[in-house]
Amino acid sequence: MSATEHLAYALGKPKTSGIIRSQPEDFQVDEHLGFELTGEGEHACLHIRKCNANTDFIAKQIARLAGVKNMDVSYAGLKDRYAVTTQWFSVYLSNKPEPDWSQLNCDEVEVIEVVHHNRKLRRGSLKGNYFKLVVRDLQGDIESLQQRLQTASVNGVPNYFGEQRFGRDNLAKATGLFNNEFKLKDRHKRSMYLSAARSAIFNELLSMRVAAQNWNHALAGDVMMLNGSHSVFSVEAIDDEIKRRIGEFDIHPTGPMWGRGHLASTADTQQIEQQCADNFALFCDGLERAGMKQERRALRLPVSHFEWQIGDNRLQLNFFLTSGSYATSVLRELVLCR
Repeated sequence: MSATEHLAYALGKPKTSGIIRSQPEDFQVDEHLGFELTGEGEHACLHIRKCNANTDFIAKQIARLAGVKNMDVSYAGLKDRYAVTTQWFSVYLSNKPEPDWSQLNCDEVEVIEVVHHNRKLRRGSLKGNYFKLVVRDLQGDIESLQQRLQTASVNGVPNYFGEQRFGRDNLAKATGLFNNEFKLKDRHKRSMYLSAARSAIFNELLSMRVAAQNWNHALAGDVMMLNGSHSVFSVEAIDDEIKRRIGEFDIHPTGPMWGRGHLASTADTQQIEQQCADNFALFCDGLERAGMKQERRALRLPVSHFEWQIGDNRLQLNFFLTSGSYATSVLRELVLCR
C-alpha cells in the first residue's frame, strides 16, 4: 500500500477512474513567483521550460555551464519529472562572466528568458503554480464526477501531502534513521526523510478529521491560519464570526508539522493531535531530536481559477494552487488514477 492510499476521502472514494500522465503534456505546471525580479544584481535567474527532466539535474547542468559550485544554484520549488513544467532557477555569478545560456537548450530543456536579481531564489519563495492536467480514458460514473468537481471548486479539498513527498522508501528510511540503524551524512537525503516523517504525521491527523467530517470546520481549541499567509492564531471558542471567516475562506483550520515545542492547539483539538502524535512516537521523537521546530499547516486547500471540461472520454483540468500544495491531492478527490 502507498503512503497515501489509506487516507480518508472528503467525498468518499471516487466512482470514476482514468489515466493520468499517459504523456508528459498531460501534466503541465507553470511556476508563479508572485514578485518581480529586480533586473540587476549578481544572481542570474533563468526561466526554464523542461520536459522529462529532473529539477536537481538541471540545476547541476547550470552550475557546470556557469563554472560555479552546485550550492550556488538554487530554485524556488521542485517540479515533477514526467511533465512539462516551467520554473525559475537562480545562479550566483559573483564576478564571473555571463555564460551563453542557450547552450542549455536541448530536446528536454529550453531557456525562456534570463533576468538578473539582487538575491538568490530560496525554496518555497513562490506564490504557487498553475496546473493544466488531462485525465484520459474515463470510466465509471461521470455524473458523480461532475458533482465532485463542483463541490471541490466551492469547498476546496483536504490539503494532503502527495505521494511524491514519500518516494519509494522515504518513510522506511526515516524509521531506520530514527532507530539509529545507519548514519547519514547526505544533507539532502536527511532532509527528505525528515520531511516524509513530518508529512506522514500531518496526513494521518488530517485523515482523522476528514473521516470525522470536521477538516473544514472549526473545533474548540483549533489554530487558524490566515488564507495566503503563514500567520496563525488560536481559537478557544467557536462563534459566528469564526464560522463566517471559515465559510468565506479567509481562515483555515490547521494541523501540526511536528517538531520541538508545545502544540499550539488546546481543548478538543489538542487531544486529537496528541492522540495522532502518540501513534507516531518514533517519528515525533526523532524529529524533535533532529531539531525540527513545531509549525502549522492548513488542513484545507482552496482550488482557485478552477475550470474543467469533460468530453471525448477525457477530463481537462485547469487550476491554481498555492506553494507547498499538491495537484495530486486535488486529483485523488475526483478520480481514481490508473
